[in-house]
Amino acid sequence: MSPLPDGVPGEASRRAAELRSQIEHHAHLYHVLDRPEITDTEYDALFRELVELEARHPELQTPDSPTQRVGAAPSEAFTKVRHRTPMLSLANAFSVEEVEAFRTRIQRIVAGADRFVCELKIDGLAISCTYRDGELVRAATRGNGVEGEDVTANVRTIRSVPVRLRPVAEGLPTEIEVRGEVYMPKRSFAALNQQLDDQGKPPYANPRNAAAGAVRQLDPAVTASRGLQTFMYQLDPPGPAGSQSEVLELLGRLGFRVNPHHEVVDGSGIAAYLERWGDARHQLDYETDGVVIKVDSRALQEELGAVSRSPRWAIAYKFPPEERQTTVLDIAVHVGRTGTCTPVAHLQPVRVAGTTVQRCTLHNEDEVARKDVRVGDTVVLHKAGDVIPEIVRVVLESRPAGSRAWAPPAHCPECGSELVREEGEVARRCLNPLCPAQRRERILHFASRAGLNIEGLGPAIVESLLEEGLIEDAADLFRLTKEQLLPLERFAERSAANLIASIAARRTVPLHRLVNALGVPNVGEHTAAALAVHFGSLERLVEANEEDLLAVEGIGTTVAGTIARWFASPEARTLLRRLADVGVRAAAARLGDGPWTGRAWVLTGSLQAMTRPEAEERIRRLGGTPSSSVSRKTHTVVAGPGAGSKLEKAQRLGVRVIDEAAFLEELGAAERAVPASA
Repeated sequence: MSPLPDGVPGEASRRAAELRSQIEHHAHLYHVLDRPEITDTEYDALFRELVELEARHPELQTPDSPTQRVGAAPSEAFTKVRHRTPMLSLANAFSVEEVEAFRTRIQRIVAGADRFVCELKIDGLAISCTYRDGELVRAATRGNGVEGEDVTANVRTIRSVPVRLRPVAEGLPTEIEVRGEVYMPKRSFAALNQQLDDQGKPPYANPRNAAAGAVRQLDPAVTASRGLQTFMYQLDPPGPAGSQSEVLELLGRLGFRVNPHHEVVDGSGIAAYLERWGDARHQLDYETDGVVIKVDSRALQEELGAVSRSPRWAIAYKFPPEERQTTVLDIAVHVGRTGTCTPVAHLQPVRVAGTTVQRCTLHNEDEVARKDVRVGDTVVLHKAGDVIPEIVRVVLESRPAGSRAWAPPAHCPECGSELVREEGEVARRCLNPLCPAQRRERILHFASRAGLNIEGLGPAIVESLLEEGLIEDAADLFRLTKEQLLPLERFAERSAANLIASIAARRTVPLHRLVNALGVPNVGEHTAAALAVHFGSLERLVEANEEDLLAVEGIGTTVAGTIARWFASPEARTLLRRLADVGVRAAAARLGDGPWTGRAWVLTGSLQAMTRPEAEERIRRLGGTPSSSVSRKTHTVVAGPGAGSKLEKAQRLGVRVIDEAAFLEELGAAERAVPASA
């Protein structure tokens, strides 16, 4: 028994230990097991007594005390953490037939292997928690699968994550890593979005984004206020557990929250589990996007091994896109930054795949005609890839009498100019360069995440600045003052100062960002990056002719002509001059200074470890060039689940193809080879 801290009465020390034990016991019952034995008032009284006791005797305060759940000061950044073993994704299945094929493959390798564990796939943020001698010493995000971010201070605030493991009889290694999912319950998500709405801030799109944002807060106190929860499912090393079902049982006894809906089944029971939870999942207080199916026996897992660095013994079944019916209230036209007019369906609000949908693009007038979508129609809606709302079909039997086919407007809804559909085009355009809608969209594009990434400059603020005559183009943003912003709605002293600082910080940006921000027709992120790498400076790009542009990887005759004409136009020359006058400049693109210099990479299909923009940015940092098209010059194609024509073309041309796991491995090796100062 350790001696008492100097000057602390024995009774105070004993009472503090007793309170810590009682509080952790009741917190475990409440946050992990959902079986509280005392009221909130009684729990709060115990907690207050411990706080007061530790305040009188600070020597009694231990790192694992319940009062220290939110004990860290706000962080300025997150440090990188390398995982004990890679946190890679599983292969996906999108039908019961594909799951059955997975089962058949296993039995072909190991005859009689037919015992599985089915677990709901939680739509949250993957984390790993490292415990040494039973105490939480580190928590990290998944990151790129090989390396994540240290979020220990934030994860300590999540009440269902034990800061000290509960004792078990089985011998466990001194250091273990527990993996699972942090998620935001639906009720917490609704409360957070209501709070943001009351504050005039944009809401989160879905609970997963909200959970990720909460875990990555710089202030742990903010994380603590977000009502996060966890389900844990992996133990490394698993100690005495001989199966996945035993791992889950052991995790529960160690004090972790384990999803109660996991089930051990034989192969014939998998389909019934999938069917049951396909509908029942909507009754849960958290979002799920599928089911993870694992061979139960650890010995069989080891025998089955892995293929392409993904385990043969597990697969993730994704639920089919959720479909809902709603009503088309109106079909309006959105005018983009280049004058393109896009029909948009305004819908009776309906919740689909975790978010409320009120609008849905109809792409172009030919698509509206093909699907024959009309105002007043009942339509079937889903999210393509569980992300983008899309009208699948019209419920014709519910069509109201007297409905009329939609016809595109003849004039721009913003400026009244005649809309023109040129030969060979699928869209009508407003050709008025002074159209207020185009001006607004050009400024929004300039400030967007893919452009200069000016934080805090959203549609409502841009609209307000235009209405007040404070800006006319992107260059005017850099002339704004705090005094001009303060009289406007949504601005107080701090928010005005923050926006001015955010704008000022973007006066010097990477060349590819500035090129993309300019809004050159037919130039997106890929083409902007290719132009930046090829020309190296804005001055050289501005003076390039069509022949010069054709030498750029992935640029053909039509795009080269469009780019050359745009930079030669009086409007473009005026904008570039005005941007230069306010000090906006592009940092020269660095050429030949990375291990992947000269290599064109194409990403196709879905990525699990990071978003596509994140992957492309990391390729650029290594000197590589992300490309949107496959050619004989392509160095490597990274093919994820759902890869289609690009993969087929790469195979036809003999271009190197790798999966995401191999890409992460090569990416990590290349980044480690780059000096830290690079």
